[in-house]
Order: sequence, then structure tokens, then C-alpha cells
Amino acid sequence: QVQLVESGGGLVQAGGSLQLSCAASGNIFRIYTMGWYRRAPGKQRELVASVTPGDSTKYADSIKGRFTISRDNAKNRVYLLMNSLKPEDTAVYYCNAQIQSGISLSTYWGQGTQVTVSS
Repeated sequence: QVQLVESGGGLVQAGGSLQLSCAASGNIFRIYTMGWYRRAPGKQRELVASVTPGDSTKYADSIKGRFTISRDNAKNRVYLLMNSLKPEDTAVYYCNAQIQSGISLSTYWGQGTQVTVSS
């Protein structure tokens, strides 16, 4: 069984910063791409950022230059440092990872963590 657990969400004023963390645990053979998605009220879930095992990154245009994704392969963790937060960044943020467990490769999701940015 594989589990992703997020932490670090909360309430912050516009212009502030938060760091999200996601830890993968369980029967893990290898972790491939890890990422963060978000779902704002009334909107569809969207990709925020992703990072490959070799640290190749991809960012949504709306957060480029403000958010930084990173990972610690030894600890099976992925992070999202969010700077210069805006009210429109308010959403539930979900950790996502492609994980090989035994011989099967699957996509896993965390339970989500709320980020609220006040104006």
C-alpha cells in the first residue's frame, strides 16, 4: 500500500509565503514524476508544477517565478515553495506521484491541503 501525505497548508495574507510538503510511504520501489495540482472553488483541478527524478521541472504559467517545486529522492518527498501569494492562489492543493510498487506502476494522490490567501 502506498500513501501520500501533504502538510503545510494554511491561511496567509497576500504577498506572503507558504511551503507545502508531501511524503510518500509504503511499498515503494521507485518514484517517477511528482507534482502538485490545485482545485480552486468552482474550477477544475489544474497542474501547478511537476518534477522528474532528474529534477526537470514544469510550471503553470500563472505561478511561474513565484512557486518553486523540489524533491528529495532519498526521503521520498516533494515540496512546493510558494512566494508572493495572491488571493487567486486560494485552492486545495494535492500532491501527485507516479509510483512503482512491486511490478505495478500507478498514479497516487494525497488527501489535499487547503491554502487560503487573504487580500
